[in-house]
Amino acid sequence: MTKKATPSRLREALLETAGDMRRLGIMDATTHEKITLRQLGKGATPELAPFTGEEIRSLREKARLSQAVFARYLNLTVGYVSQLERGAKRPSGPALVLLDLIRRKGMEAIL
Repeated sequence: MTKKATPSRLREALLETAGDMRRLGIMDATTHEKITLRQLGKGATPELAPFTGEEIRSLREKARLSQAVFARYLNLTVGYVSQLERGAKRPSGPALVLLDLIRRKGMEAIL
């Protein structure tokens, strides 16, 4: 018999207190960031907006990079970048996170 994990009131209270301490300046950002996803739970992970192939191509062209250089910066293969741009594949995992970061902050954020 498996026990379904329920949100712990104590854990929720501790996380709320830590957030308040961070906002008040009692806790520094580095210490606050040490709170792990295990402590926060699966619901704390942000939902990233999907990318179209045209959006990915636009990001790459805006940065004035070839597919090969763009792939190198993202630690992907050129073939995968090509498939993303054509819409044959959709980015997921670390590639999706990096593309979202580039969309929000620009290519300089990963250089």
